[in-house]
Amino acid sequence: MSSLSRELVFLILQFLDEEKFKETVHKLEQESGFFFNMKHFEDQVQAGEWDEVERYLGGFTKVEDNRYSMKIFFEIRKQKYLEALDSQDRAKAVELLVKDLKVFASFNEELFKEITQLLTLDNFRLNEQLSKYGDTKSARNIMLIELKKLIEANPLFRDKLAFPSFKSSRLRTLINQSLNWQHQLCKNPRPNPDIKTLFMDHSCTPNANGSRPPPTNSPLVGPIPKAGAFPPIGAHGPFQPVVSPSPGAIAGWMSNPNPSMPHPAVAAAPPGLVQPSSAAAFLKHPRTPTGVIGMDYQSADSEHLIKRIRTGPAEEVSFSGVMHSSNAYSQDDLPKAVVRTLSQGSNVTCMDFHPQQQNILLVGTNVGDISLWELGSRERLVHKPFKVWDIQAVSMPLQTALVNDAAISVNRCVWSPDGLMLGVAFSKHIVQIYTYNPTGELRQHLEIDAHVGGVNDIAFAHPNKQLCIVTCGDDKVIKVWDAVAGRRQYTFEGHEAPVYSVCPHYKENIQFIFSTAIDGKIKAWLYDCLGSRVDYDAPGLWCTMMAYSADGTRLFSCGTSKEGESHLVEWNESEGAIKRTYSGFRKRSLDVVQFDTTRNHFLAAGDEFQIKFWDMDNTNLLTAVDADGGLPASPRLRFNKEGSLLAVTTTDSGIKILANNDGVRLIRMLESRAMEKNRGTSEPINAKQPLTVNALGPIGNVSNAVAPTMERADRIQPAVSISNLGNMENSRLVDVKPRIPDDIDKIKSWKISDIADPSQMKALRLPDSTSAGKVVRLMYTNNGLALLALASNAVHKLWKWPRNDRNNPSGKASAYVVPQLWQPPNGIHMANDVNDNKPAEESTACIALSKNDSYVMSASGGKVSLFNMMTFKVMTTFVSPPPAATFLAFHPQDNNIIAIGMEDSTILIYNVRVDEVKTKLKGHQNRITGLAFSQTLNILISSGADAQLCVWSIDGWEKKKTRFIQAPAGRQSPLVGETKVQFHNDQTHLLVAHESQIAVYESKLDCLRSWSPKDALAAPISCAIYSCDGLLVYATFCDGAVGVFDADSLRLRCRIAPSAYIPSFSLSSGNPSYPLVVAAHPSEPNQIAVGMTDGSVHVVEPSDAELKWGGTASQDNGPSNSSNPSPSGQASELPSR
Repeated sequence: MSSLSRELVFLILQFLDEEKFKETVHKLEQESGFFFNMKHFEDQVQAGEWDEVERYLGGFTKVEDNRYSMKIFFEIRKQKYLEALDSQDRAKAVELLVKDLKVFASFNEELFKEITQLLTLDNFRLNEQLSKYGDTKSARNIMLIELKKLIEANPLFRDKLAFPSFKSSRLRTLINQSLNWQHQLCKNPRPNPDIKTLFMDHSCTPNANGSRPPPTNSPLVGPIPKAGAFPPIGAHGPFQPVVSPSPGAIAGWMSNPNPSMPHPAVAAAPPGLVQPSSAAAFLKHPRTPTGVIGMDYQSADSEHLIKRIRTGPAEEVSFSGVMHSSNAYSQDDLPKAVVRTLSQGSNVTCMDFHPQQQNILLVGTNVGDISLWELGSRERLVHKPFKVWDIQAVSMPLQTALVNDAAISVNRCVWSPDGLMLGVAFSKHIVQIYTYNPTGELRQHLEIDAHVGGVNDIAFAHPNKQLCIVTCGDDKVIKVWDAVAGRRQYTFEGHEAPVYSVCPHYKENIQFIFSTAIDGKIKAWLYDCLGSRVDYDAPGLWCTMMAYSADGTRLFSCGTSKEGESHLVEWNESEGAIKRTYSGFRKRSLDVVQFDTTRNHFLAAGDEFQIKFWDMDNTNLLTAVDADGGLPASPRLRFNKEGSLLAVTTTDSGIKILANNDGVRLIRMLESRAMEKNRGTSEPINAKQPLTVNALGPIGNVSNAVAPTMERADRIQPAVSISNLGNMENSRLVDVKPRIPDDIDKIKSWKISDIADPSQMKALRLPDSTSAGKVVRLMYTNNGLALLALASNAVHKLWKWPRNDRNNPSGKASAYVVPQLWQPPNGIHMANDVNDNKPAEESTACIALSKNDSYVMSASGGKVSLFNMMTFKVMTTFVSPPPAATFLAFHPQDNNIIAIGMEDSTILIYNVRVDEVKTKLKGHQNRITGLAFSQTLNILISSGADAQLCVWSIDGWEKKKTRFIQAPAGRQSPLVGETKVQFHNDQTHLLVAHESQIAVYESKLDCLRSWSPKDALAAPISCAIYSCDGLLVYATFCDGAVGVFDADSLRLRCRIAPSAYIPSFSLSSGNPSYPLVVAAHPSEPNQIAVGMTDGSVHVVEPSDAELKWGGTASQDNGPSNSSNPSPSGQASELPSR
């Protein structure tokens, strides 16, 4: 029997056991011989069911198999014989002697004779060897001990005594995966399909008019239509809508509200896009079945990308470097050294680091005030004592409460994910929302009379593409508020005690909220009116808080009981069960223990006047520190985003900042900045302006207009990013000592407008031993660990940066570390399909990468190919030419939907999962050269070789507006040629690149500003792109130069001459190369890569970790200290109306 067939038997055994078919279970165990159930065997022996005992044993061994088997059968039959003698049933004893025991005579005749002589005794205990034989029960127990030893020693029972470890209800899981997969392939998927049989494949019947179901604009997860989940099969739902456990599967908690059930159903995560009528038919999340490649995209319901991928071995795709291996961390990564002590003046109740400016700490206190601290200068930037902004607008109960008792404290203060707002929850009724300006200014935004009594927690969430505020309070209610206007959107009722905490989260575009109450109840809510999906008990049954790891894949909770017993646990979301419990707390904590997570690897909690640390994968305490003393019994604590700093409260109304090595370097850099500011060696900085430090740039500010949206949060590097500093050699780090004049001169000499010498920057030509055509497409992977190029000969190349502790601990792309040109072990190349009638070099190439970097879609004049990035294998091809695909873009909400720009000027909206063109958009007059989605505006903007821009509505795909880009002065109109588009991080401003100009448009296609080649940058533009933080625009030119522009004004910051990064031998050749494409690093705003016409790829970044491109010494970009000619820094032209 094959291995899979053997495993199927185990699945059936589990199913039979769960369904209480006990006799059938043991019959199958016996007949298959795969699992010897020792418990069943013991029960049968102790019950004296000797026929069943031998029948069961017979499925695994026979008397004559070996000496262990012979001894096992002899002991059993001897016991039967002695029990017959003991009951004076001599006839039965004789029968057993003849039929059962005589077989052993040939092996030991003397023993058989001795056994036979027992018949002559009135009591066999007269035999000296049996004189200690007691009663039947004790004799059976003694025999069982011997039998178990014999069975365990018998080689025939090897690997048959332990049942394989796998999740409960596994067979149900597989059946539902199959049903869900079949439903995914339906041509006419219907919500809540009615499954009546397993005897044939499922297929939804079409609608009466034969059409596909209309889109469902569910408030739960967005506008993309998707089939619903399967309801339970049968009256009692034995087949729950279950799947293999997947991160974020809160639905697993929802189908089994009784934690005492011995076999809880493993229910699905909530990624379905329709809203079922009951919690029992809650949203499912089918995982790719065996034999199908797992398409693990990170957007809603996009795992099942290709319906035709059904053959080949199953592959678990995990792009190298995405997850840290366990050995990538050590205790040195924990912040344990005290580097700052701040005096708040009142007891600190809560803290939160800014998500981008990680040197900014938000603090709330027990007297109701909040503060902002800048850690480099130790300066308190903001101090806001509590006051009601509009006393007339608040409710009478709050006014009465303030009159009766004016004391008020901050229960929770927290930043919004983009760092542009902060929320404060007070111990009486209200929350206050401030808007934050990176200059350090707080402005009053909203004051909400949120709850009756205290507001115990506040958090930000982003359901339905809208920033919201989630609150909970003493009134046992959770409420959701619009973060713009403060309108209440949802009210969740169901707790029977004051709600202590909320934990909003999202998985694959499904938004949900965990809540805990002081009676220990955990509930989960979707943004609907259908009530709680979860009702579980938290350990300790009192105050508990929940938090996810930074990558959102692991869920933890920490709480303290009324008796002072603390519990830190990790949850198995798919089952709603505790996965592991961490040890190391004192038996009686003096306060509610607080905790936090960092780096997807460590947990920290304040207990016993210390900070205690755990490895997430080890339940034992890793280490503990006392931060040089002065901590309360249960100190509050908070990590910064990168885990390099840890804020901890002290008994003297202060805060200590602990740091690891990276954090120490960050603090030193901030100190150095503050010292330079005080000595006047840097540009003037407002005294109230926080030091916003970019990893590769000087002090700068992140404007509101370019704040990253939540959808891009994983792509945006925080403004203070020590992990990037950690990648660089020590020589690149700032020393805390005062700079000597030479250093100051070096800074001044950097602030020039022209970079012409390789010593002024760091450039790396990537190794490549293969011959290739020019690089026509280039992109970083989303995690920033690799660079992917597509050459004109249709061959892809992938460079990966090695991770090492000394030079590159993060493994990110860097010009300081040489990467490897990577190929899978099979040695195959990743090459596109080509058109036999048109060479690849003459075709337009296009490429798009999945959000988790596992798959790439690409075309070079032939069919569109889907590649596995780990194996380079072609998973499938589609859209055969003619016409050929010229541009690819994934739908922002569903990676199954792809916009494909075509050579014939049309745009196909293509559903890859069902292999179907949903619609064809017509409006251009030449091939499509650019596509850009805005999820905020719900539009698609296209550009073509006709220099035309078109706006399309995502909802109905109708064309909303069209405009030709304007020709610069002196340029013939109308323009033609490749035009590219890219949305800014704010999802409203659009960068348009044409050989004649770079321009910024707003969504209605009004040109806000433009810049045209002139002076030292007079060559045609070949490509342009925003930096990852949206503050810069990089443009490449056909003479080899690179221009760096301010994104807001399109003012030229600096020009990188080709001599700065192209080797001299290339420049001296008769046909010098130049960059065709430019790519911006996804988290390093000052790093770019350029793909050249000679097939080479260069990574370029500033040469000093502190500094960024250009500087601000000359606002008008006039002549500099450099001996090189200065390009024109003339401001961009305003468009003519």
